[in-house]
Amino acid sequence: MASSSKAPQNSKISFSMDDFDKALAAHDYHFEQGQTVRGVVIEHISDGAFVDIGGKSSGFVPSQEAALHNELPLAENLPIGESFSFLIIRGQNDDGQVTLSRRQLFLQEAWQRVTELSEANKVVEIRITGSNKGGVTGDVEGLRGFIPRSHLIERNDLDSLLGQKLSANFLEIDRDRNKLVLSQRQLARSNALTQLVKGALTPGKIVKLQPYGAFVDLNGITGLLHITQISGARVNDLASVFTLGQDIQVVILDIDDLKNRISLSTKILEKYPGELLENPEEVFSTASDRLEQIQDKLEKAESESG
Repeated sequence: MASSSKAPQNSKISFSMDDFDKALAAHDYHFEQGQTVRGVVIEHISDGAFVDIGGKSSGFVPSQEAALHNELPLAENLPIGESFSFLIIRGQNDDGQVTLSRRQLFLQEAWQRVTELSEANKVVEIRITGSNKGGVTGDVEGLRGFIPRSHLIERNDLDSLLGQKLSANFLEIDRDRNKLVLSQRQLARSNALTQLVKGALTPGKIVKLQPYGAFVDLNGITGLLHITQISGARVNDLASVFTLGQDIQVVILDIDDLKNRISLSTKILEKYPGELLENPEEVFSTASDRLEQIQDKLEKAESESG
């Protein structure tokens, strides 16, 4: 006789809340602060949104943590039924609920981006949104950046920069102190530096006189015209040779990127020692005609030093 085993027809399957909790526990839903999770927005309330992240209890996103910049309503930042990634910013409470943030996740990703850009010496754009006595502030890769006044090209009318996008590079990145400092002038200097060529004749303007020489502005870059490179004759008083703001012609003797130094010469333009002191107008006005002689002198000087 064949026998078969059948469940009693009047038996019922019972699944209590305790059973449900045990089933969830078996899946080991364990959430910790700093963990990234993905979830679906299921409900909005006055101060935030609930998100199903697959745990025993839904996660909660405070309104101020819904986006990097909370300019839009919560319903637009976190539409119901949409899936997003979140960062857990507070661990589970007694009910198993965690606090989530989209804003902190965006900030984490933004700091990672600017760190990588800085390490690669990349140029970034900063949209200027504010100004103060010390400089200007703006948005760069979603973060608040600062350009000190001394590192701006336009340093007098800072309000005129509001709304503009400036190209800059990074000076300092400190995530722990939430500090992001950039420079526009340093970038401009780097760009201008690439245009300078050793041995070339270039126009400049006297911007500072010191006992040891004159500082010359070369379209945003400052070079030093040492007192021994002004003339073949002895120079006792720089003020008797140059005046502040004077336009001159100089020859680039050397460019030292490591020491951030550009060495200049006017002596090399002279046809005889002291010519620049006697007739500077003649020397500077005919400087371009002396290029071939300049090149010959440079090559001779290099061969003697080698």
